[in-house]
Amino acid sequence: MAVQRQLFPEPQRTVPGAPASAGLPSRVDETPGAPIWLQRVSLFVLVLFCIYLGVLVTVLPWWTRVWDHNMFLAARPTLAHILHNGYVRGIISGLGLLDIWIGISEAIHYRDYKD
Repeated sequence: MAVQRQLFPEPQRTVPGAPASAGLPSRVDETPGAPIWLQRVSLFVLVLFCIYLGVLVTVLPWWTRVWDHNMFLAARPTLAHILHNGYVRGIISGLGLLDIWIGISEAIHYRDYKD
């Protein structure tokens, strides 16, 4: 019968005062991060996406040409009855405003993380 290897091997014990492994960080906060330009580009894309999606979700329920007259809701009358309710439209618009707020908040509270 073949011997199965251990799936979760025991952690290696280090001797106090022994040098750390070559090239590996000894602590979690010493791991190299992304370059600053990449952090800023990803922030820009995130903020742009959040604001774009937030404006779309905020305005779309009140745009009657799109919201009231589409083939998806025409095929599902029960769902159309629910989505034409003013309270449901308000909740969806509130989610859009929340998304805009999240995008702006991310831009305001951004900090560069340097290596």
